[in-house]
Amino acid sequence: MSDNLPKDWKLISSEYLYQRPWLTVKKDKLKMPDGHIIPEYFVLEYPDWINTIAISKEGAFILVRQYRHAIGISSFELCAGVAEENEDPLDAAKRELLEETGFGGGHWERWMKIAPNPATSNNWVHCFLATGVEKLQEPDLDAGEQITVHLFSKDKLREMVKNTEIIQATHLAPLWKYFALNPE
Repeated sequence: MSDNLPKDWKLISSEYLYQRPWLTVKKDKLKMPDGHIIPEYFVLEYPDWINTIAISKEGAFILVRQYRHAIGISSFELCAGVAEENEDPLDAAKRELLEETGFGGGHWERWMKIAPNPATSNNWVHCFLATGVEKLQEPDLDAGEQITVHLFSKDKLREMVKNTEIIQATHLAPLWKYFALNPE
């Protein structure tokens, strides 16, 4: 983090309070340009995430539905996951789509890179657009995943986005971009 600080900010100290594979909490002490000291600036460190707008050869948008315990609901989402350490985000996106939905192949492009919460989190979300994908296998889910795969028309998905039926903000951003660039 200290390499990314503006030259007039100073990192005084940094201490890890909690370190697990999926979440690390760090407490930084910072000095601002005016001399003000921020004694406790908490940073949540996560691995980078990926998500994919996947469209089949037939033009169907492939979404998953899964239970999200933190908010206590099941929701429709793009296929998404974590990029493993030293894994290229594109490779992670292809792996997750195949594992979670059984779909693969097609043409892939890097769609956008967004920060889920740059005020407190240090990770990025790498978003991809995959077109012309096809069913290659049955999903191969991890033990802690209960995912169902759903196919939607472009019009139905646009309606779901407009009606806030998709609630994951890091999934809505690439979808809004898609519909802004493909209005018809």
